[in-house]
Amino acid sequence: MNNTLIDLIDISKIYDGQTVLDEFNLSIKENEFLTLLGPSGCGKTTTLRILGGFETPDTGKVIFEGKDITNLTPNKRNLNTVFQKYALFSHMPVEENIAFGLKISKKSAAYIKDKIKYALKLVNLDGYEDRYPDSLSGGQQQRIAIARAIVNEPKVLLLDEPLGALDLKLRQSMQYELIRLKNELGITFIYVTHDQEEALTMSDTIVVMNQGYIQQMGTPMDIYNEPQNAFVADFIGESNILSATMIQDKLVEILGVKFPCVDVGFGSNKPVDVVIRPEDIDLLEPEKGILQGTVTHLIFKGVHYEMEVEANGFEWLVHSTDMFPVGEKVGISVDPFDIQIMNKPESEDEEAIEVDE
Repeated sequence: MNNTLIDLIDISKIYDGQTVLDEFNLSIKENEFLTLLGPSGCGKTTTLRILGGFETPDTGKVIFEGKDITNLTPNKRNLNTVFQKYALFSHMPVEENIAFGLKISKKSAAYIKDKIKYALKLVNLDGYEDRYPDSLSGGQQQRIAIARAIVNEPKVLLLDEPLGALDLKLRQSMQYELIRLKNELGITFIYVTHDQEEALTMSDTIVVMNQGYIQQMGTPMDIYNEPQNAFVADFIGESNILSATMIQDKLVEILGVKFPCVDVGFGSNKPVDVVIRPEDIDLLEPEKGILQGTVTHLIFKGVHYEMEVEANGFEWLVHSTDMFPVGEKVGISVDPFDIQIMNKPESEDEEAIEVDE
């Protein structure tokens, strides 16, 4: 059964002569928590604004439940947007802020009252009807903005970096709130962020974007453990990314040393990129390692120690619960499963990995 809710087909958008999206294609499933992730200027917010009807693409179509909505105004679309700046009306109490869209839709007073109660309960702010936005904390304002969006019963909730203005602890608790809301409401969430941790924590599907192209699309686990290129590996979490040579199936040469790995199908003596996560490196006694090096930096991060180890002319980033002091000689070992091989781009500006249909 095809449960695709939204299709973006060949969407292009140019601002001031600069291409922000270039024949961009994306399918979004019903009840999915999909995150558009990437650096500033990658096209993620433009994609969201085109979905919301705040921008019109130069070319391409937005298909929603099988209908072309490319030229429909935002209020004619069955979706609501929560922006980073919550855009609450400061002169209106909370209940009037939440009721705003319902009143425009000419709903009855009893219906509106019920909906306000339901929405406030859902965002854990029962009894806040008469408060004004200026008397609320950032997290509370954010919840009111979400309540205002969900009372309209949209099929899709668009969220544009809604947690960006909150402090770390509040941001983390709101991440769990959003997951809970999504599960309770059973609606599709499309979320924009440049924060990798946020994307990994909340998403069913992550779309990693750069320069208007999709670099990779998949589950948080796939994106983290199986990055398809150096951009994705570098953008999602910290990584050791090295140029290497695939000697043959299951054997790669890194910095002049042959490492067993599990990847196949890259050919013989082929230049590749390799990514090894800092937490996947084991530090041992020097003679037990496949490489030998010296610890050059050490920082205590709370959960683990972060160390840099100079070995064969490369500064390896290592995360470990074991501490090795600066100056100590160590051996480096990596499990074959933890060496991720990637094709090298054909050129400096190779556009993007093709997304598997």
